[in-house]
Amino acid sequence: MLRSGLFKVVFYLWTALFCILYVPFFWLSRDALITCQRWWSHGVLVILKTIMNIKLEVRGLENVPVGGGFLAMKHQSSFDTFVMHTIVSHPAFIMKKELLKIPLYGQFCKNTGMIPVDREGGLKALKDMMQKSASAIEDGRQLIIFPEGSRTLPGADVKYQSGIYGTYKFTKVPVIPVALNSGVYWPKKGHLVSGGTIVFDFLDPIEPGLAKKEFMELLEEKIEIASKKLLETQ
Repeated sequence: MLRSGLFKVVFYLWTALFCILYVPFFWLSRDALITCQRWWSHGVLVILKTIMNIKLEVRGLENVPVGGGFLAMKHQSSFDTFVMHTIVSHPAFIMKKELLKIPLYGQFCKNTGMIPVDREGGLKALKDMMQKSASAIEDGRQLIIFPEGSRTLPGADVKYQSGIYGTYKFTKVPVIPVALNSGVYWPKKGHLVSGGTIVFDFLDPIEPGLAKKEFMELLEEKIEIASKKLLETQ
């Protein structure tokens, strides 16, 4: 509990300092700002290892294309978002539009080309999101979607949202499922658990062209089986 409390204090201080230092640099290019995010994320990993003795292990990164790609990730922790800046070169998250209202953070997301989705916007908003997703992939970025929609508890059975299928069908590129166990050590609520390894496992891609039912079943099966195997090794 003490370690977790200390980590949170240092984490928020590091984040606040970083935000303040980079406010004058919001005019920088998207790539330069993404580099800034990568520095911040690496700093968090150092703090996490130093205070909590938690390290990161990445498996299957060879499944991620060098250029643009489409990643569908399990989502258990806040860790899942920022750490991707240390794993792939140019992440582009599909995120709730409401997050753009957060001071500084929201502006940073806008300037780095994250893709907001308006859940109340109907078909027009969905088409806009799919077009921006395709453009991000064509631009050599790694599109990242959390098909569960929000953070879930490790081992919990949550129905995957079918909205990802529209983007899969529209972009016509393989989807790389990503399993993980981050919620074991950095849970959605409560204290962090010290001493362990957070694993991100990039699985074999799902090729384009599948029907909706087949795609959704295969995506959920791949991610859930691999994620539960990670829990069994704890």
